[in-house]
Amino acid sequence: MSAEMMKAVRQHEFGGPEVLVYEDAPKPEPKPGEVLVRVHAVGVNPPDWYLRDGYKMLPPEWQPQVAFPVILGTDISGVVAAVADDVSGFTVGDEVYSMVRFPSGLAGGSRAYAEYVVVPASELGRKPAGIDHLHAAAAPMSLLTAWQYLIALGHDEPNPLQPNRHQPVPIEGRTVLVNGAAGGVGHFAVQLAKWRGARVIAVASGKNETFLRDLGADEFIDYRKSLPEEVVRDVDLVLDAVGGPTTGRFLRTLKRGGALFPVFPLGFAGAEEAEKQGVTVSATQVRSNGAQLEEVGRLLDDGTIRVAIDSSFPLADAREAHERAAEGHIQGKIVLTVA
Repeated sequence: MSAEMMKAVRQHEFGGPEVLVYEDAPKPEPKPGEVLVRVHAVGVNPPDWYLRDGYKMLPPEWQPQVAFPVILGTDISGVVAAVADDVSGFTVGDEVYSMVRFPSGLAGGSRAYAEYVVVPASELGRKPAGIDHLHAAAAPMSLLTAWQYLIALGHDEPNPLQPNRHQPVPIEGRTVLVNGAAGGVGHFAVQLAKWRGARVIAVASGKNETFLRDLGADEFIDYRKSLPEEVVRDVDLVLDAVGGPTTGRFLRTLKRGGALFPVFPLGFAGAEEAEKQGVTVSATQVRSNGAQLEEVGRLLDDGTIRVAIDSSFPLADAREAHERAAEGHIQGKIVLTVA
């Protein structure tokens, strides 16, 4: 590390939003294969608060060992400030975006809540010219999750969530239900499914109906008024962006031979029922991929895919951003801006 300093949000212990401290931290330097990015905006994602509180939602054997102080965050948009000698394809001044070191940085190795971050060149994509840094920073993790579930996995790494490799299924001309459709992953999944020619049913709270229909949803279900598992049948694919122990209820909405993709699969207890119905249940761990960011960036650039911003906060107010996340019912993404 260099002797130069920067501003960053660090934590020195696990806990709630109050443990996030805006303070001086060493400015990183790029090692071989890396690029130093001057950060303009940072996207806020669930793994940020999972790490902040010590991954309490994971089984003990899955909880990574964390060395304090730690800087949270994975998603950034900014400008290349320096490039390692062995890196080609990026030059100082390029506008870029990335999901930094995920899942390899689960223990805090991504370090995005900062003025500068070093990024493996393979994980960088050029920022789409048609959107600003705020919207670009909001995209990587949520959009790559939707892309890798629905369109293309993009890697051959072992799947930590199941013995077999996740495989997207054909959706053109088929019916796709997206649960948690207004959130980060969900609002991208709705748009990608429509782009690929699916009929899309969006499930969210009633205030999000206009928002989701504008994104292309063909049908909307307000889960506060109607339970989707009681009113929907013969769906080809359910992407449950909420997941968890309740995801099994969507099995009854699926036709035989359909598929259920829970983004958060822990707690699923319907394997036996799924097998009886001939339903494929599959999940994957999103992984950093600069080539996919380049590919999906073209859809962001021309407006095919839109990024919704729930709210934005200065980097120094990361605590308030996490408090907003804890309130729930987020429409799109929360973003931190870096002066």
